[in-house]
Amino acid sequence: MSTAISPTAYNYKVVRQFAIMTVVWGILGMGLGVFIASQLVWPELNFGLPWTSFGRLRPLHTNLVIFAFGGCALFATSYYVVQRTCQTRLISDSLAAFTFWGWQAVIVGAIITLPLGYTTTKEYAELEWPIAILLAIVWVTYGLVFFGTITKRKTKHIYVGNWFYGAFIVVTAMLHIVNHMSLPVSLFKSYSAYSGATDAMIQWWYGHNAVGFFLTTGFLGMMYYFVPKQAERPIYSYRLSIVHFWALITLYIWAGPHHLHYTALPDWAQSLGMAMSIILLAPSWGGMINGMMTLSGAWHKLRTDPILRFLVVSLAFYGMSTFEGPMMAIKTVNSLSHYTDWTIGHVHAGALGWVAMISIGAIYHMIPKLFGRAQMHSTGLINAHFWLATIGTVLYIASMWVNGITQGLMWRAINDDGTLTYSFVEALQASHPGFIVRALGGAFFASGMLLMAYNVYRTVRASNPVEAEAAAKIAVVGAH
Repeated sequence: MSTAISPTAYNYKVVRQFAIMTVVWGILGMGLGVFIASQLVWPELNFGLPWTSFGRLRPLHTNLVIFAFGGCALFATSYYVVQRTCQTRLISDSLAAFTFWGWQAVIVGAIITLPLGYTTTKEYAELEWPIAILLAIVWVTYGLVFFGTITKRKTKHIYVGNWFYGAFIVVTAMLHIVNHMSLPVSLFKSYSAYSGATDAMIQWWYGHNAVGFFLTTGFLGMMYYFVPKQAERPIYSYRLSIVHFWALITLYIWAGPHHLHYTALPDWAQSLGMAMSIILLAPSWGGMINGMMTLSGAWHKLRTDPILRFLVVSLAFYGMSTFEGPMMAIKTVNSLSHYTDWTIGHVHAGALGWVAMISIGAIYHMIPKLFGRAQMHSTGLINAHFWLATIGTVLYIASMWVNGITQGLMWRAINDDGTLTYSFVEALQASHPGFIVRALGGAFFASGMLLMAYNVYRTVRASNPVEAEAAAKIAVVGAH
């Protein structure tokens, strides 16, 4: 029999806000990505202005896609999942609202300062100290809301998805605060507290774990909730999920030095980063296999359910990216791939194929439930979005693989007398067709986001807010 837990209202308002902004920032961030990809095809698109140059807009693109689009998806899903799995409301509505408005303020700060050239120059950590401080305050508040909600849970058990979200919140705070230690000299200029090789090491300890915890661990929390929910199957192996969790967070934090092969970093540190990166393949594939095997007995649903297709194909890209990453961390492979477009292709295999596609699937799953609808306005549009996203991702990463290997081979080619066979400009000319295909692939992906925005708009417009609130007000758990 089923028994109702005392009626309680979940806070869906903040989840709705973050879910809608995920779509908005996705369009802006990916649209900007297509624009800067086009600048590499047609350099005239720099317009000869400093604030529209590739060098200014590229960090804005990465910040918008990672922290605005990806961050809003993580806030939305973690707030949704923690309430539903803990059978309780967020511990504080006002603190949750602060995280929403504070996070949007950080993003607006990035949009203003990065094109103006205010930057720390640190990859994924470009925001200058006043914005970085605001980000830290918002993030600590996020942690208070998330862990506070877990402490007042009605269920005895803490669902595994919340372990992944929790680890992502704690480690991201640590990474951000340590890497941003700096000495301000004016309102928008500071100098890092570290110097030389130490600064590089701390930056890539942060930089790779921005990938490892922000873009992997948080989204695995998403996977562990939304894949079983959409497939209507329990997770394949609970034991594997626990082993996966502890192995992943133990190993990932050590992988950063593989960004610094053949640099001034001590050789032992480079080798340690390489070894840990290779071992990392095991827990990464453990998570991918757990998600994929959850569909045992439900594979036929992929024919008719494009939301499930988004979630499952994202796992395939996750598996591919987490094989490619450890391979590229091997020093001999890295000597060919480093500084080339192969690295860009690898990042986007993860960012578009894994992060964006699982986020899109999760948002499509949540929107009807958040707005009191039975389903999204159009399944056909979701299907079209799926194919645009998949084809766009494949075009993007394939063109960057070809470009990257071409560049690596041309740069290391030498004549009998020891001189370089090709100039840098010749390698650039050889890359031009790949730049065109990359821009086309990005345009496919970004156009899919426009279909999503229209679909979400029509779903929300047809919603009944009273019904949505009523749906949020009763938490029912099956007691058998």
